[in-house]
Amino acid sequence: MSSFQINTNIGALDAYNALNKANSEGMKAQLRLASRKRINSVADDVSGYNVGKSLDSKVQLMKSAQGNIGSAKNMLSTAESALQQIKDKLTQIRSYVADATDPTKDRTALADNIKSLGQEISNIMYSTKFNNTQLLSGASALSSVGAGGVGTSANLGSLANSFTFQTGADSFDRINLDFAAGLASTTGTSISNSGFSLSVASDIATALNSFASLTTTDDATSAQEIANLASVTSMTSGKADVSSALGKFEKIIGDALGKIGNFQQRLDVKDEYLTSAISNAQSSVSRLFDADMAMEQLNATKAQIGGQVATSMLSQLNSAPQNILQLFK
Repeated sequence: MSSFQINTNIGALDAYNALNKANSEGMKAQLRLASRKRINSVADDVSGYNVGKSLDSKVQLMKSAQGNIGSAKNMLSTAESALQQIKDKLTQIRSYVADATDPTKDRTALADNIKSLGQEISNIMYSTKFNNTQLLSGASALSSVGAGGVGTSANLGSLANSFTFQTGADSFDRINLDFAAGLASTTGTSISNSGFSLSVASDIATALNSFASLTTTDDATSAQEIANLASVTSMTSGKADVSSALGKFEKIIGDALGKIGNFQQRLDVKDEYLTSAISNAQSSVSRLFDADMAMEQLNATKAQIGGQVATSMLSQLNSAPQNILQLFK
């Protein structure tokens, strides 16, 4: 290439292009340092951007699912505490039934104790809620006007016999917590002297009504009522291994507690899996998106030095055509 052209300074243009490239590399490195990200636009890495965003989306879904698992555990813990209280009170009732066989005991007082415990069990089943949702039964508002003048309503609330939680990134990854399926019923069953209506299985309704309807006029009547309580035969569960109202009620509560324990174990496994999956996915997202700060600092320094050298060379090449003037002296 001739060095005696003045209309087009090819050397200066090449130097300008080199300077522009150095500045571009420097700005890219500085942007990565400022944002701490290797990919700041889709153009930086189309494939990496798409994969990273897909993984990031799954991380957010898994975090939401992990929150669902936490809520499910809390709900199960609430139901477990209530069922354990009911089981303890049923044990107390069974001990009172045994005490009633002793002629030296005050059987009227024992019958009153059983009635009180039965009403408290009804109240636990009615009032056990999680986020204002019935956990152990469907229930209506108060069915009689009490001393406080509370209004009445005969409509049953929504039946709470199963709860579905999404426990993974995919919408079909769900768990159905049907621990209350043996407790709740599709129809409302009135519990005597409770002030509200419970939607419960017929076995439970029979037992609670038996507790609440005990006659306590005298010791002889109370003793007979308690004796009848231990051999209620009007239940419909059809389980040959359970022969009394208390036994059938306890079996239902035991089954519900067993389901809760199994569900808690499953949720623990899912929670552990999600914790590991989230960690691995975030590691992959970090590898794709996070900038290597040390390397980018080296690139920024290299581009800065290269830009300074290119600027100096561009200045020299811009002035090179002035050498032509020496020919005209």
